[in-house]
Amino acid sequence: MISNEQFEKELDIIISNAIREDVGEGDHSSLACIPVEAKGKAKLLVKEDGIIAGVEMAKRIFKYVDSSLKIEILINDGEFVTYGDIVFYVEGSSQAILKAERLVLNVMQRMSAIATKTNKFANLLEGTATKVLDTRKTTPGIRAIEKWAVKIGGGENHRFALYDMIMLKDNHIDFCGGVTKAIQQTQQYLKNKNLELKIIVEARSLDEIKEILNVGGVYRILIDNFNYKDTKKAVQLIGNQCQTESSGGINLETARKYAECGVNYISSGALTHSIYNMDLSLKAVD
Repeated sequence: MISNEQFEKELDIIISNAIREDVGEGDHSSLACIPVEAKGKAKLLVKEDGIIAGVEMAKRIFKYVDSSLKIEILINDGEFVTYGDIVFYVEGSSQAILKAERLVLNVMQRMSAIATKTNKFANLLEGTATKVLDTRKTTPGIRAIEKWAVKIGGGENHRFALYDMIMLKDNHIDFCGGVTKAIQQTQQYLKNKNLELKIIVEARSLDEIKEILNVGGVYRILIDNFNYKDTKKAVQLIGNQCQTESSGGINLETARKYAECGVNYISSGALTHSIYNMDLSLKAVD
């Protein structure tokens, strides 16, 4: 996974690019009717039940827009919220609050939706040894906050990007000319480049799993689009030789059954690509 320093840089890039996109040469709506010296106060109001996420990101956004803004946090990331709850108050320059408003809401609405869905998966898997993972099926440009939201919701992060882990999927294997060749060439590549990256290999059948195990040296086998019966066979076949991960259309209806097959992880792109934003609003306080 990427370092904390890299992650912090990603967050800064997201904020600066979003403000550039949204504000441009200036927030003329606010500049036109709000005096520059005006002070105000607003509250983040919850309008839907779920897991709140993005509070710490909101603090970063407000600080980026105007470091003099004061934020009073009432509810922290990862806590369950219900309709009518107030998550925080922000006080200071009215122009600055309005400039940050949309970005704060966009971020928190999406992060909270992802955290809420992830939490549903995590609760389903309670009592098993299986953890839920996200994927790279994220929104371009904001991957860092989406993966952060997964962690807040009780899930775990898969690789962050193409550079922090090797993952040999079906197309890699087919383009390379087979499972064995793909693994061996990858191992040689890492040796030549003096890189220490974990290798995950996707398997489409029990025979491919046997071939992967025969080559050896992999960190995890991705058991892709297997039914429950074959997943159990795959887990027994792999044993403790490496980690196991199930993927392929797994949802809230099927996740528990795959976990009961004994896999270490279940990965679901739906955590980040199939969610509806949580309803939140930022309202002025008299």
